[in-house]
Amino acid sequence: MSPRDLVLTPRGVRFWGRNFPCSIGKGGVRADKREGDGATPVGKHRIVGMLYRADRMTSPAPWAQPIGPGDLWSDDMGDAAYNHLVRAPYGHSHERLRRADPLYDLVLVTDWNWPDAEPGRGSAIFIHQWRRPGYPTEGCVAFSRRDLHWIAGRIEPGSRLIIPPR
Repeated sequence: MSPRDLVLTPRGVRFWGRNFPCSIGKGGVRADKREGDGATPVGKHRIVGMLYRADRMTSPAPWAQPIGPGDLWSDDMGDAAYNHLVRAPYGHSHERLRRADPLYDLVLVTDWNWPDAEPGRGSAIFIHQWRRPGYPTEGCVAFSRRDLHWIAGRIEPGSRLIIPPR
């Protein structure tokens, strides 16, 4: 493991020699992740993208991409673009990336079940802002706004989110 990796521990996530409190999926940590189970998938997931709301913040890193008004993420298992960024209008089931709340103001995209998505294996496993401390996610890893911004300013493409079995 590299100090540039994010490693889930019983005390939070370790990164750059620091521990950060986090929230994980309401379904716990699972090796057999399925769409809609609320679980955070076990594995070593590369960071493959960073998205941010340019209308709410400045770019957190040179490689970050702004989230546009029509940006969506397909979560439809029958869709050829399942677990990929898509744009509105879009007829399949999807998640809006440009939300009214601040949860997706800054998003680190992992390579869980991407780019060659297996239908039903889970989609949109991101690193993002939490609702509040201890409030579980739908399978993502979430941090306080301050900690997420600190991490985003230091993480690099290809860094890994390591989720060990529990």
